[in-house]
Amino acid sequence: MSDGEVRVDLRSIAVRLRRMTAEFNRVAHEFANQQGLHTTDVQALIMILDAPSPITPGRLREELNLTSGAVTACLDRLERAGHIRRVRDAHDRRVVHLHYHEAAKELAAAFFRPLAGSTDSALRRFTADELRTVATFLDAMNEELALLRSTPAP
Repeated sequence: MSDGEVRVDLRSIAVRLRRMTAEFNRVAHEFANQQGLHTTDVQALIMILDAPSPITPGRLREELNLTSGAVTACLDRLERAGHIRRVRDAHDRRVVHLHYHEAAKELAAAFFRPLAGSTDSALRRFTADELRTVATFLDAMNEELALLRSTPAP
């Protein structure tokens, strides 16, 4: 391998992914500490924010692999901190949807703005075709991780 060649074998990719995950986790922990939240609360906020439509507590429980009691405690903390609100479905009052407060979104956006700037800076180093390849890889990794999560442990 020449000096300028980038290693792309399984081990080197795994190391890069772990390093990036550790850095993202560090930033998430800082946000959680600043807001008086647990790291699970931040994971819940991300799920609520990224959901294509309002998510239910049951769906959140499945996605985060938590007990009903743990999800209730998490949602209680998030609601008390002003990050989310629970809204009953207009057609079926038994169904509750979780909504991220706009003011809380703005607070999170302000906190994560430096991370967004760093991400934008990294993105600008690549062509559109290269970024499509990266996106395809990340989508494939997320699919594999979802399969791994849904497969019962031996």
